[in-house]
Amino acid sequence: MTIKVGDSLPEATFRVMTADGPAPRSTADIFSGKKVVLFAVPGAFTPTCHRNHLPGFAAHAAEIKAKGVDEIAVVAVNDVFVMDAWAKATGAADRITFLSDGSADFAKAIGLSLDASAGGLGIRSKRYSMVVENGVVKSLAIEESPGKVEASGADALLKVL
Repeated sequence: MTIKVGDSLPEATFRVMTADGPAPRSTADIFSGKKVVLFAVPGAFTPTCHRNHLPGFAAHAAEIKAKGVDEIAVVAVNDVFVMDAWAKATGAADRITFLSDGSADFAKAIGLSLDASAGGLGIRSKRYSMVVENGVVKSLAIEESPGKVEASGADALLKVL
């Protein structure tokens, strides 16, 4: 079942890179008592994700946070080392939290996994953005096609904040 507005996020554990190496970060750590913008991409460094989706959130981070958002996070079905390399390559680590959902556990738990095996990518996440307040989904925009950034982009998200 796909998550919808009004649902609470399920318990999940992501991996993040810290100064001491990879570390777990739970949904409670990220979302409890906070307003968070979470957007998902099918894969770090993939063309649409790297050139179109992430840059909008990085460019509009201050504007998004000015609307009362405590944290902006991106999640992808990539390992924590790839997510860390992506954060460094984009220079966005100071504005966006990079969450690794390496085995697609979170994507599957919210019903937004994508089978990209035909393209050699295996199970990934659908492209979406959501606003989450204290663990509850307040808005959700899911792209019809993984190669498009329209409904889930930063410009569209700013309109719902």
